[in-house]
Amino acid sequence: QVQLVESGGGLVQSGGSLRLSCAASGGTLSSYAMGWFRQAPGKGRESVAGITRNGGNTDYANSVKGRFTISRDNAKNTVYLQMNSLKPEDTAVYYCAAGRWVGGVVPNYWGQGTQVTVSS
Repeated sequence: QVQLVESGGGLVQSGGSLRLSCAASGGTLSSYAMGWFRQAPGKGRESVAGITRNGGNTDYANSVKGRFTISRDNAKNTVYLQMNSLKPEDTAVYYCAAGRWVGGVVPNYWGQGTQVTVSS
């Protein structure tokens, strides 16, 4: 069973950037499609971005297209989410997930989450 640990969250001003990382252990990252999800206070968890096992395909929520980029380094067992031009509405707990690809990531495993707060 793969374990996922996110890092890189924090407080940033509107318009700023952050890069989230998700390190995997107990399994081979290349066996999984990977995704980033987020959950804002009082809202449900939503998909932000996903990437296939070999990185050939990606998928983004409309709200983050052109601002966020998902990437992976299978040799380092790590997935990244580069977030630029951040907005206050991006404030949420961000979760890394591993699973299978069905036009997007269907998660089987979750990380514990990392808080991202964007101030206006």
